[in-house]
Amino acid sequence: MLSLPEYTVVLRDRFAADGYLPLPTLVPPDVLPVLGEEVRRLAGLAVRRDFVMECMDDSPRHMTTLGGHVIARESGLIPRLYYDESLLGLLGRIAGAHVVPVRDPLERHVVNVLHRQGDTHGAHTDDYPLALVLFTEAPAHPGDGGLLEYVADAVGLHTLESGAAQRAHHRPGDGYLLRSDTTAHRVTPLRRPGVRRTVLNFAYTIPGRQRAVTPSASQLY
Repeated sequence: MLSLPEYTVVLRDRFAADGYLPLPTLVPPDVLPVLGEEVRRLAGLAVRRDFVMECMDDSPRHMTTLGGHVIARESGLIPRLYYDESLLGLLGRIAGAHVVPVRDPLERHVVNVLHRQGDTHGAHTDDYPLALVLFTEAPAHPGDGGLLEYVADAVGLHTLESGAAQRAHHRPGDGYLLRSDTTAHRVTPLRRPGVRRTVLNFAYTIPGRQRAVTPSASQLY
């Protein structure tokens, strides 16, 4: 169902250098309405989160989320996408590793919704090395917020405040791959009412990396 790009060394090298790889129109136009409707249905079961992560430099979370255990129970479509062998093969070639699903049912696939002015997913790194993010809704203009900010091989979350931070704007149907355990990243706040950013976050790992512990980059590359 996904429109997977043909693997090239250029994709691999860009991902290795940037910790980020854009995947435009990963969800093709004929599939996007189907996936969007499924995600909207599931979002009705999601839980609002409003707190600050003190262990991550007071990083805010203002968002609505649904964990993978509920998704697995309520949806057939999303787990099929997550476990697709062609997708796993492509991710492995891009990452230069044997990519496998995450065993933790909560973290495996998650719906994240930003839908109020000021909603944000603050600075963090992830426990698992790879995150594939698929957009079903996104702000139409970069000035509306909801941008990905990221710094590869970050020495700390404070690097997002430096001139090293990159920004990326995405559209519905787009995806991106992130080296999420060593790339500091966040989503900028939504800047006006009526704007929505809805994503599916697919977490992947490598054999022997099933515990939620952030390692050194050398364990993947």
